[in-house]
Amino acid sequence: MMGKIEQTVKWLIPFYLLVFLPLFMSAQTRLSQYRHGVTSEGAVYFLPKTALRFTVQVEKTSYSPGEYAKYADLYLGLHDVNTQPDVSYRVTHIDMTPFGVVDTTKCYAVEFNAKTSACNIQLSDDGVLLAINASAPQPVASPKVFVPIQKPKPMNTRQYLSEEILTAGSHAKRAELIAQEIYNIRESKNLLTRGEADFMPKDGEQLRIMLNQLDIQQNALMQFFTGTTTVDTTEHVFELCPTEEISRTVLFRLSQKLGFTDADDLSGAPYYITVEDLHATPAAAPVEEKKKKKKEDGIYINVPGRIRVCVSQGNDMIYKAETPAAQFGFTELLSGELFNKRYTTHVWMNPATGALEKLEAEQPE
Repeated sequence: MMGKIEQTVKWLIPFYLLVFLPLFMSAQTRLSQYRHGVTSEGAVYFLPKTALRFTVQVEKTSYSPGEYAKYADLYLGLHDVNTQPDVSYRVTHIDMTPFGVVDTTKCYAVEFNAKTSACNIQLSDDGVLLAINASAPQPVASPKVFVPIQKPKPMNTRQYLSEEILTAGSHAKRAELIAQEIYNIRESKNLLTRGEADFMPKDGEQLRIMLNQLDIQQNALMQFFTGTTTVDTTEHVFELCPTEEISRTVLFRLSQKLGFTDADDLSGAPYYITVEDLHATPAAAPVEEKKKKKKEDGIYINVPGRIRVCVSQGNDMIYKAETPAAQFGFTELLSGELFNKRYTTHVWMNPATGALEKLEAEQPE
């Protein structure tokens, strides 16, 4: 009932010469080209291999110096206030999601006949086997669209400047007057908290409101000296489909000052990926033994292996996870005896690995 597809199409052969070649004494079918789909006579399907999708969140911190940053030490006693703009990037989170892609080396055919119940086959849009005699499972969900936290609107600091400050004749004088206003606000806050202000609030809630307003004014005026810092977080997606073990291959590069750079741009620090085969599945039966066995009908499934995936930056491990991976295992035949007419068998496949996810046999009444 099953047979592995062998591609015999040559580009120079006209389409009208392509035919199906039946195998002798077998329900298996060889196709002249890979063309998936389900018809009334049978179906052609693929098994998947497992790809990896990495979502990387990067935090961008931008600093803008205050208008009077160079006077911060003189008037406020603030040392080491940066007077130059600055931008920095850093990775804050990495996650990985496995998903299935078509493995064109694993293409099979199944021929429907009156002796079997495997006539309801569900395929994905690209021909991957998803279910038999059952509704197809939900595909592996794509990562949710990343929604960054909404930034607060920039504060209009000039609304807190008095007429005297605005009309001052020099930068130094304006800086001095702003600093004096900051000291006045601090003094007012101290008087309120000690209960010594000339106009004390009537209750605790009114006191909280007054202190909050003074904090807002102080923070706004401090920005003229200390500047402003904004933080943005963005998410980037990288996909990889390993077919063998990988040792410290560049997944992406990130510059602390420039953000993401090209893989060959040495200005970005490399983030390496390592994929290790854990050899978690038993070895498949030797080919010689299989040849001696009588050919059987059935459905081919993947028996996935298991891999360990690590992402590192320099000598620091920043992400590690294990996941099943179809291409690190082998293919096995699910016996056609499961699909005889005595009962109906329902089969669900894992869309990311092609492994048997669930099997139910419906006994006749």
